[in-house]
Amino acid sequence: MNVSYSTIPSGERLTDVKYSLKWEDIDWKTVNEKVNKLQTRIAKAVRQRKWHSVKRLQYLLTNSFHARLLAVKKVTQNKGKRTAGIDGKTWTTPLSKMKAALSLSGKSYKAKPMRRIYIEKYGKKEKRPLSIPTMHDRAMQALHALALDPIAETTADRASFGFRQNRSTHDACELSFKCLSKKHSAQWVLEGDIKGCFDNINHDWLLANIPMDKSILKQFLKAGFVYNRHLNPSKAGTPQGGIISPILANMTLDGIEMQ
Repeated sequence: MNVSYSTIPSGERLTDVKYSLKWEDIDWKTVNEKVNKLQTRIAKAVRQRKWHSVKRLQYLLTNSFHARLLAVKKVTQNKGKRTAGIDGKTWTTPLSKMKAALSLSGKSYKAKPMRRIYIEKYGKKEKRPLSIPTMHDRAMQALHALALDPIAETTADRASFGFRQNRSTHDACELSFKCLSKKHSAQWVLEGDIKGCFDNINHDWLLANIPMDKSILKQFLKAGFVYNRHLNPSKAGTPQGGIISPILANMTLDGIEMQ
């Protein structure tokens, strides 16, 4: 790796950072700027269809200490920060967060099975399956989502709004109004729903088409889940509850084609 791309101070090993940096002292503005800079370069390479550069830049990002810090921050500040996976662990102290950031690595990575629960569906009798990864697996998903999201956003349909950054229902309503308010606009609106979208995405398609480390992606997809103390295999789908799942679902619906 070119030293000029390194996000760790010259001559300093990653394991030594814990002796010189505390979680409370992290400059998050700098962290976000460093990660965003690499994400911007990934998006630019995608637009130029330079897939070898995309892969190289993704590697740099997922091995960046700044990206690891941001991934841990994301999973320790969201709504599920106190919800543990099957190992019962949560990261609530500054020291545990720093140790977590230092431990994120794709080398010999093996995802743990997820904890399966069922939640109520609004206005319906059936329940929605929710799979909860461990904190470490969530952070790994968040880390690789940082490298995958620039590709997903660059290749996405402009008229898609679900699970997209800086997009909301209001944006969808605005586009709908623009399309339907003209004199010769369509008079009918067709509403559709993909039944069990997250639950039925084909793993083989994902592994063949999603541009990320295949060994890591396979761990995310094949981790299995535990319900009533019984381990169940993951044969299809991407789990609701996984941080990277919405990105994978959107890329599947867009049917991306990459070389």
